[in-house]
Amino acid sequence: MEPIRLSKRMAELGLCSRREADDYIAKGWVKVDGVVISELGSKVLPNQNIVLDRKAEAKQAQRVTILINKPVGFVSGQAEKGYKPAVTLVTPENHFAGDTSGIEFTPKHLVGLAPAGRLDIDSVGLLVLTQDGRVAKRIIGETSELEKEYLVRVSGRLSDQGLRQLNHGLSLDGEALKPARVWWQNQDQLRFILQEGKKRQIRRMCEMVGLRVVGLKRVRVGRVMLGDLPQGQWRYLRADERF
Repeated sequence: MEPIRLSKRMAELGLCSRREADDYIAKGWVKVDGVVISELGSKVLPNQNIVLDRKAEAKQAQRVTILINKPVGFVSGQAEKGYKPAVTLVTPENHFAGDTSGIEFTPKHLVGLAPAGRLDIDSVGLLVLTQDGRVAKRIIGETSELEKEYLVRVSGRLSDQGLRQLNHGLSLDGEALKPARVWWQNQDQLRFILQEGKKRQIRRMCEMVGLRVVGLKRVRVGRVMLGDLPQGQWRYLRADERF
């Protein structure tokens, strides 16, 4: 077995992000086989036991994850081309009255808040913003197979063969797409369930089978549903919710 960087191994185990791991190591909050490791760049073997100090666990528990029902016209991440980022919607005024998390809003919840996945400027629905590297890794990590579900309003004619291709058989950017689940929700709306998220993937898939996307709404990420969260409003992820 080859030794690997402790921070990388901690991220692989889902204990935290690599950046958080370096912070915890520097603070002396990480034990390997019962020994405190505080030197950055330290390496471990895959079978060694890594434990976080309670101080690190307490710090992680203070991190929040926020769910937004993103409207059209907002970008997921940094502001671009004059469009505002979705995080600007996270204000006390836009806080969903039906939020049952019990968490009270404080400006510190905006520090380090970053999107875990993207939603196009002209798409709406569930966007996840998080301070927690573990949540981000679960949703958008290289090995993530978390499902994302969408309602997609389309125009054009779709053949039976085209529907089969949407489910499996298309390629984008020179790579075969993973199998998807796609079916008619009603006469002009498809339901897509994907385990990947290439840039503008659904729109490009539809174009390849002769359809044009008129509207796209994400309704689920993993086991977390958009539910009755109104457009333009946000709520906290509850302690009992898991992606």
